[in-house]
Amino acid sequence: MLTTLGLTPSFGFGDRLGRATPGHIAAVRGSGYAPVFAQQSVRENARTGRSPQQVIDDARRAVDAAGWHEPWGADADHLKTAADLPAFVAAGYTFFTVDPGEHVDNAADTDPLPALREKARVRDWDELAARYLADPGGEAAWGRFDEEQLLRAQAKYGRAIAHAVAMHGALSELKDEFDFEVSVDETDAPTTPLEHYFIASELTRAGVRFTSLAPRFIGRFEKGVDYIGDLAALDAELARHAAVTGHFGTYKLSLHSGSDKFSVYPLIVRHWGARIHVKTAGTSYLEALRTLAVLEPGLFRRILELGRERYATDRATYHVSASVEKIPAVVRDADLPGLLDDFDAREVLHVTYGSALGRYGPELHLALGRHAAAYHANLQRHLGHHLALLK
Repeated sequence: MLTTLGLTPSFGFGDRLGRATPGHIAAVRGSGYAPVFAQQSVRENARTGRSPQQVIDDARRAVDAAGWHEPWGADADHLKTAADLPAFVAAGYTFFTVDPGEHVDNAADTDPLPALREKARVRDWDELAARYLADPGGEAAWGRFDEEQLLRAQAKYGRAIAHAVAMHGALSELKDEFDFEVSVDETDAPTTPLEHYFIASELTRAGVRFTSLAPRFIGRFEKGVDYIGDLAALDAELARHAAVTGHFGTYKLSLHSGSDKFSVYPLIVRHWGARIHVKTAGTSYLEALRTLAVLEPGLFRRILELGRERYATDRATYHVSASVEKIPAVVRDADLPGLLDDFDAREVLHVTYGSALGRYGPELHLALGRHAAAYHANLQRHLGHHLALLK
């Protein structure tokens, strides 16, 4: 049943090819997580050549064929403008992720005070100060605002919050019931726990009914690979972020770029329990390529070579740090599947999927059609491992 999921623990399965849902269903059965089987962003639709309707129709066919009768969701991901909304509403999406990252002022972390005061003039500073500075009280787990911290939070996130409020209003005019997520994870500067509190407080005050929120955590959450950074420092920071969500008690923590973050999952569960939403996407595409590496090595080699050529261009809209030069130049057929466990190869293949589909799409689909059982088994194994770590 396609429906809103609310605060139920949930897991997003992005499917860039429209062929992965049977494997996703096999992985999620019995996990305790409500699945989001249709999840694709405007950016992904542009690169895959699929429409919002095609994405949800592909998922629905697989759901019906598998006899899945439990609740499931459809996520219109990383929406940036109100013009993005109607196509997803018309297709029946239930989950809308707004990305106001372009309105986040990353320079506010280091701006001098005069610049911050000038930026804060766009808002009624007296009203804001009365709300956050008048009665500081005791120390909160996420910290307390002083004037400088409040100026930085307002300068950094004020316009992004206003954009999210406007997007929620625009969506509310088109649809009555929906899950609404605000994502500020694709920004240069991390979201401090105090800034997390500011965002959640301002959204709540504005009447935004948000189901989940995705901050930008410290360290690097790059695509298709495990966490890069100090896990002990992240653990301490997550505890403070969890205090914020616990204070409000009205929304889930959303982990974006959740693919393959195996070292982080136990920390997320420790701090949030079942009050979480995890998003994966490119890892399912990489499992398609793993299938090809074993069963269609010639096609896989051509996709890899194209990835080498396109990486410098295609990486522009992603936070990745792979180096093409670190991928082995000569690889035996028997060793090709191992490239799907290599940091640099995974990221290069991950972000060049649009180029690969543009050149080899029909051939890739035919190959996966021939090897559907193997592909779905790989998905069940790989995504099942993700979900097992989230229990």
